[in-house]
Amino acid sequence: MHTAYAALGDRVLVGDGDSAWHDRLLGYDIECVAAGGVEPERAFVGTVDAGLQRTTDSGATWTQVLDAGDRITSVTVSPHDADVVWAGTEPSAVYRSTDGGETWTERPGLTDLESSSRWSFPPRPDTHHVRWIALAPDDPDQVYAAIEAGAFVRSRDGGETWVDHPEGARRDNHTLATHPDAPDRVYTAAGDGYALSTDRGETWTHPQDGLAHRYVWGLAVHPDDPDRVVVSAASGPRSAHSTSGESYVYRWEGNRWRQSMDGLPGPAGLARPVLASDPADGFLALTNHGLFQSKRGETWSRRWPDGTDWPADYEQVPSGLAVV
Repeated sequence: MHTAYAALGDRVLVGDGDSAWHDRLLGYDIECVAAGGVEPERAFVGTVDAGLQRTTDSGATWTQVLDAGDRITSVTVSPHDADVVWAGTEPSAVYRSTDGGETWTERPGLTDLESSSRWSFPPRPDTHHVRWIALAPDDPDQVYAAIEAGAFVRSRDGGETWVDHPEGARRDNHTLATHPDAPDRVYTAAGDGYALSTDRGETWTHPQDGLAHRYVWGLAVHPDDPDRVVVSAASGPRSAHSTSGESYVYRWEGNRWRQSMDGLPGPAGLARPVLASDPADGFLALTNHGLFQSKRGETWSRRWPDGTDWPADYEQVPSGLAVV
C-alpha cells in the first residue's frame, strides 16, 4: 500500500499504512472518499455540509470543487482516465467531471426513471441518494449507480440516458464493485443482501448460503481473483452503524459464505467495516478499532496502529477507504 485515505465520521486519515498518519479535514461530516492510482496525491472527499473536497497534495490542503445537493454521498475516479471523476448526491443526482474535478456537469434524466417514485431513504423518507458509482472495467461509458434506497440503475452512454432497475436486482444497494478480469460482472452489497450479475446488471443471482447476517454493507473483490469476495454484514442497520453494535466479515468460498473473523476485533462492538482491495495486500478492512489486512480474506492482521492503541478519537463508524 502506497497511500491510503481512510475516512472516519469527522476526519480523513492520510498515510502509507506503516508510518504516522495525519488527520485531515478535521471537523467535517464525511460521507465518502475516492482516489486514483495514477495520481495518488489527488483525492476527493464527499461531505454533508461542504460539498466535494479535493486535494492535490496528499491531503495537506483541500478545496471545494462541487457544491450540489444536500450532501455528496458517493465519488469515483474512473479507472480508464484519472481526470474523469463521478459524484453522486442527495437528493439523487449524478455529476461528471472530465478535467480532474475543475468543472462538473449533471448527467440528465436520473430521477425521470419510473422507479424513482419509490426511492426513499428511511431515516429521511422524503429524499434518497446515490450511495455508490462504479464503472465497467472495459468500457468507460458503462456506468452503474446504487440508489439508497430503491434501485440499481445503469447507463450505457456515459450518463446521457439511464436504464431503470431490472427485475431481481437489490433495492437497498450500499457498495458496488467490478473486476478487470471479469468485466461482465457487477457485485453489490445491499441492505437486502448480497447479489451478483454476470451480464452487466441485466440479471442477478443471490448467493446467500452461509450468510447469516443479511444487512450487507462493505464489499471488496480480490485484485487477482474475481471469485474471491469479502463482505461486511450485520443483522440490521442499527447494529451495523454503531460502535456498540455487532458486525461480521464473510468470505465467499465458491459455493457458500463463511465467517472470516480470525484476527479481527468483535463481533461485539464492531461497526460494519469498510472493505477495499489493494494490489499489494489483497484486502484491507477499516474498522472502528483500526486498519486490518488480509492476503486472501481468511485471516486478518492489524496493519495500523501496530503495537499502539487506536486513539479514542478514531473510534468511529468508518465512512470510506481509498487505497492508491
